[in-house]
Formats: sequence, C-alpha cells, structure tokens
Amino acid sequence: MVGELPAPGLVVLVGVTHDDTGQTAATLASKVYHLRILDGEKSCADTGAPLLVVSQFTLYAQTAKGRRPTWQAAAPRAVAEPLVTAFADALRALGASVQTGVFGADMAVALVNDGPVTLILEA
Repeated sequence: MVGELPAPGLVVLVGVTHDDTGQTAATLASKVYHLRILDGEKSCADTGAPLLVVSQFTLYAQTAKGRRPTWQAAAPRAVAEPLVTAFADALRALGASVQTGVFGADMAVALVNDGPVTLILEA
C-alpha cells in the first residue's frame, strides 16, 4: 500500500494542464484545504481531516469526437509530476496531513464516497 488515509478525509484527484504553474498548485491547495464541505460546514483546516492526493491525467479527457478519448489537454509527465508534488507540498505547508499515490502508476484506488460529493476546482 502506497498511501492511505488514517481517518475520514478527502481524496483529491489532481489533473494538470499545459498552462498550470506552481502558483496554480499553491492556490488550489489553499482552496481545497479551506473548502467547507465536511460535516458542519467545516474544512480540512478546521478538522485536521487528512487528504490523499492522486495524480489523474484522465480528468483532461476530450471526448467530443469519435469513441476514443484523447488527453492532449493533459500536461506531459515532465510538467505535471512536479506540479502534483508542488500541490501536495503546498497542502503540507498549510499544515495538512497528506498522503500521495505514485505518479504515473496503475493504481487501485478505493474510497467510500460519503454524500456523494464530487467537485471540480479550477484556479
């Protein structure tokens, strides 16, 4: 097992596109950490809830044409990997408890989605 949450928290799937920067990563980290979506309209910052950060280039799938998605909007590994790391590091700098997956690995991610609540956040 690479990363797992020791208590209920957030699974954060992170996709990186070509124009994302380290500033984008820091801005989104702050937004995620302070987002009031937990019980009682609290945030991870309020409760200390842990976060599992998983890189997910497939969030940038383009499916408008044909039956086969393309991922041209996703940044290449050389750009994306450091930014996913910067995102996780920015969360840690805010005081978050962060676990991560392995960039580019074929991972089996299991979660119990309480709600369900799924949000797309952009900087």
